[in-house]
Amino acid sequence: MAISTLRAARQRATTSLALTSDVTSAAHRRTSPRLAPLPLAAALTFGAFAITSLSVQAAEASTDTPAVAAASAKPSAAPEAALPATFVTGNPLGRAAADLAAPITELDGRALALRRATTLGETLDGLPGVSATSYGPNVSRPIIRGLDGDRIRVLQNGTASLDASSLSYDHAVAQDPLSIERVEIVRGPAALLYGGNAVGGVVNTIDNRIPREALKGISGATDFSYGGANRERAGAAQLEFGNGQFAFHVDGFARKSADLRIPGFARSAQQRARDDEDTKQPSGTLPNSDGQTSGAAAGASWTWANGYAGLSYSGYDSDYGTVAEENTRIRLRQQRLALASEVRNLSGPFTAFKFDFGYTDYEHKEIENGVTGTTFKNHGYEGRIEARHAKIGPLEGAVGVQFSQNTFSALGEEAFVPKSDTTNVALFALEEWAVNQAVKLSFGARIEHSSVKPSSGGNERFENLPSRNFTPGSVSAGAVFALAPAWSVAVNTSYTERAPTFYELYANGPHLATGVYEIGNAQAKLEKAFSTDVALRYENGPNKGSVGVFYSRFSNFIALNNTGLTAPGEEKPLPVYQYAGVPADLYGFEAQGRARVWQGYGDVDVELRGDYTIGRNRDTGEPLPRIAPLRLTAAVIYGLGHWGARLEMVHASNQGRVPSNDLTTSGYTTLGAALTYQFKAGGAQWLAYLKGENLTNQEVRLASSVLRDIAPQGGRAVRVGLRTTF
Repeated sequence: MAISTLRAARQRATTSLALTSDVTSAAHRRTSPRLAPLPLAAALTFGAFAITSLSVQAAEASTDTPAVAAASAKPSAAPEAALPATFVTGNPLGRAAADLAAPITELDGRALALRRATTLGETLDGLPGVSATSYGPNVSRPIIRGLDGDRIRVLQNGTASLDASSLSYDHAVAQDPLSIERVEIVRGPAALLYGGNAVGGVVNTIDNRIPREALKGISGATDFSYGGANRERAGAAQLEFGNGQFAFHVDGFARKSADLRIPGFARSAQQRARDDEDTKQPSGTLPNSDGQTSGAAAGASWTWANGYAGLSYSGYDSDYGTVAEENTRIRLRQQRLALASEVRNLSGPFTAFKFDFGYTDYEHKEIENGVTGTTFKNHGYEGRIEARHAKIGPLEGAVGVQFSQNTFSALGEEAFVPKSDTTNVALFALEEWAVNQAVKLSFGARIEHSSVKPSSGGNERFENLPSRNFTPGSVSAGAVFALAPAWSVAVNTSYTERAPTFYELYANGPHLATGVYEIGNAQAKLEKAFSTDVALRYENGPNKGSVGVFYSRFSNFIALNNTGLTAPGEEKPLPVYQYAGVPADLYGFEAQGRARVWQGYGDVDVELRGDYTIGRNRDTGEPLPRIAPLRLTAAVIYGLGHWGARLEMVHASNQGRVPSNDLTTSGYTTLGAALTYQFKAGGAQWLAYLKGENLTNQEVRLASSVLRDIAPQGGRAVRVGLRTTF
């Protein structure tokens, strides 16, 4: 569903007629009957089997599938060799993905187009270590290794998009997957160059709205699709043109969906048992789950042999129902101005400079029965300058500065946070040392200063709140050891500090999206964590893979804890939750692999993927909330000529490790299938696809969703799409 530019195709040097049958079915986000959970030992055995027997595909690369040259008269032929893509996020030295110690994942091109869903969270859900918040079909934010909110930085071209998605689960990420060219994910605190707020990781969406390379002539893309459990109609178009010096870009997109079709009741059996007799029990569809989104952008840049400079302007609008409240809708608007420039091949102490800046004006209104109840606003800017220095002895590296300011306000009856001004400035550095061909070391550090200033705005609940200042620091070290031509080990260790956010400090009021009364802790201290991860990697032709383990130990994990008290609510008393620092551990494993098992009349690949995360409060031993269970995926992929096919089965165990008085989730197993056909006609390349989602129509409730008790995922559905580039 997305419109990746021809630039992405050129970067990967993919043959214009190559067929990729990487059809990652969206059914991996759907359903099935309850199955017994597998123990951790079984999960680790799965990971070991994946890498030794199936040559696990690296979680550190996008999921490429067998491709064959359509122009060839042979039944099956290998594609042209692809150039290694440059991973941008947290990689100022421009290393190839295989040379980075950080656990990374990239999606672009056809892999992203065929995986694309309504939201960013749903698009990425199921990748190693990545789950989603899922507040109905229109709202879903990525979760990485069990961490969400302000422990995950969601960026747009390297700078914050400054929406309100981290504040509340019913607030959408103000980015549509239709407009994204590439998504880069850095898992864990290896992303510390972006601050303590990236202790869980970074999700960086990248587009070509500011062209970064010279363009000659005209190129473009269109993408249309229909279907899914919400009968979604979506379309996007893009046009780029230039004269070799000046480059221009315009794009637009729109999607509209109906209420989500679901198997059975909207409310879970556990929740129905708790409901009053007169509680409405909808079934067949999820009430108030329809939505529509649209947007457009224009950008231009001046390019030369060793760099570029440009700007872009974009607008985003969305109107969707909040499934927890049948008569409430959210109308969201965002406008964004971005500037970017890069200068390379300089002489002197610095050889390259890169600059990114974004200014955002965001607003959304929560409308109940046609009347605006609360208005949330967020406006501000973030900038980032990176300078790569000349080699100093054995060290190659970069230094940089990041600065930001934003003002957040909530006005109305559901304003549970005060108006707050947050400023931040940080210095960071990354150094690399290639000891020899077998050993590469990296070192990173960041120091920042942030301040938060609240104002009551006439609301007595927010009077006399203190301003707070923090100076968090973070350091990391990583290494990649080449064990053999095909094998390597990557190790990361880091210490990170995160400043509490304005809502963790000053919240005081009913938060209806979660059904609780939230209270902040104005005296909260820095959140601190020591983390490490180790991964074994393999790459040999079409057989690639990685299996790894991770561990994070928090000494002051800022958690929202149940106080046991209640506060008055409109319809019933609300439980009172307060932010407080607790000791916590998060640990688990991630594995992904692909092996070529047949070459003859077409190519057949087998793919395995799995992850498992455990989170607990060390003081009480109680599990942390909303942690995804053990998830295992197996797929068979076939490619022949213009045709590609994929059959995929996903199993998620039941999640019984939940806090007291929380709801458990049953396990499920889903089945998805996809068929693709690529051809060339009229001077353009065409990709047609047909996808079956949740083909067994199972009930799926995501353990990572705060609404798992009243909002299941969609039922059986079919989606068709047509994408073209010219």
